[in-house]
Amino acid sequence: MCGRIFVKTSLEELISNFPFAVRGGDIDGLGNRFPRWNGAPSLDYPIIIRDVVREPDVTGPIFVSARWGLLPSWAKSGGRPPPVNVRCESIASNGMFRAAYGSRRCLVPINGFFEWKDIHGTGKNKQPYAIAMKDGSAFALAGIWESWKDENGISIRNFAIVTCEPNEMMAEIHDRMPVILHREDYERWLSPEPDPNDLMRPFPAELMTMWKIGRGVGSPRNDGPEIIEEVEDDPEPTLL
Repeated sequence: MCGRIFVKTSLEELISNFPFAVRGGDIDGLGNRFPRWNGAPSLDYPIIIRDVVREPDVTGPIFVSARWGLLPSWAKSGGRPPPVNVRCESIASNGMFRAAYGSRRCLVPINGFFEWKDIHGTGKNKQPYAIAMKDGSAFALAGIWESWKDENGISIRNFAIVTCEPNEMMAEIHDRMPVILHREDYERWLSPEPDPNDLMRPFPAELMTMWKIGRGVGSPRNDGPEIIEEVEDDPEPTLL
């Protein structure tokens, strides 16, 4: 669930939608990578964390760069891909996510995300949808972050997106959705509070919209604005 996201603006415009957070220097290298119309895991994105800002021992929201896919400091490299989603029901008890949830929560600013509906229940030829706010505004997903060092000792900040049960709209196509936070809850999600579990709930369906898009979204190499264009129906491939 929530394995693709999109940002349809420049990095500077995205940042301007979250004026409560200052800009960290390590996101400068992301500037030429946005807009990103078909954002997949393993790529770097701007996220907002609670960290030291400007003065020692002063904490506040700051934009930083992070890789999508959670790897705790103790994790070994290789093997299965790192998780990109975390279920809210087990986030406080699962040993891989518990520490990050308690003290390293983040906001993931986006313009929308993608989901696939399994039309025939076979897992094949799924119909993709784009999901966004009804008013077209940028919004933030709830996430957690970690810092992991590679074999060269380089620290890599990384993150995963928290998911919950779907609202009425999302239930039409999937049994999960990302946790979307209300603006008035951003500060609390980033706060030192150890377990803000009541924030991990479905976002109101009446504030959201979704539409069918073409199957080209299936490949991350397709990364143009046509990805989010609405289609009537994208027919299943014909086998000759």
